[in-house]
Amino acid sequence: MKVRAYAKVNLALDVVRKREDGYHDLEMIMAPIALHDLIIIDRIESGIELTANTYRVPTDERNIMYKVAKLMIDKYHIDGGVRMHVYKHIPSQAGLAGGSADGAAVMRAINKLYKLHLSNEELAALGKEVGADIPFCIHNKIALVKGIGEDLTFINDNHFQAHLLLVKPKKGVSTKRCFESLNIPESSHPDIDKMKQGIQENDYEKVVASLGNTLETPSLKMVKDIEKIKDEMRSMGFDGALMSGSGSCVFGITQDEELIERAIPFFRARYPFVRKTKILER
Repeated sequence: MKVRAYAKVNLALDVVRKREDGYHDLEMIMAPIALHDLIIIDRIESGIELTANTYRVPTDERNIMYKVAKLMIDKYHIDGGVRMHVYKHIPSQAGLAGGSADGAAVMRAINKLYKLHLSNEELAALGKEVGADIPFCIHNKIALVKGIGEDLTFINDNHFQAHLLLVKPKKGVSTKRCFESLNIPESSHPDIDKMKQGIQENDYEKVVASLGNTLETPSLKMVKDIEKIKDEMRSMGFDGALMSGSGSCVFGITQDEELIERAIPFFRARYPFVRKTKILER
């Protein structure tokens, strides 16, 4: 079985407060994008086998695909195992939820392969035990996401569309370090409600005006190229540019597909990861 694991971007991300358990309460507008990893997964008699097209991906219990497979096999007493191979296209330490996307895709696949008949809601509830972004990646719909990622409100089965250019500098950002360096009172806090309204009304200008990410402040201190990429995108004519998640990937947003084609050679000459994509159509 072949399954696609779709990446995401944060159109708006607000860190509301630090919780007593050490985690942070977030409010975000998250959107799935067409960029994806491809996973080939099949049933085997027993065990978990995982391979990848790159040596950078661990293929043991450190990998989120391995973790969710083991969780489902144990929880539902599955008489059998899985063999998985992942073709990675989503970069790590980018803020694009590459790991969570892979985990969610594997959960959906095991659900079908072993005819577990679990709903997306049941898969999401189980997946949040492994990764905070897995519930969103199970559904792959634009959503208002709260808490640590488990509270999802889907936005009108939206029809909002936009073209994106993804550019990631060589250096990534550790999510853990990013949150540890965050000073919430001194950081910017985007208007999440305004972004939600922009999506609901299919108002492109309102969406662009509402782009914002609290986590940019600490990430910019760790990776100077983030601000440089944003400036380059804006100077080339993109309507907006924002770091996704905790970075370090930046996306430029436009309705002009030709602008992206003109920009690709410029960025490819300067940065290791450059991809044209768009918000995933439903």
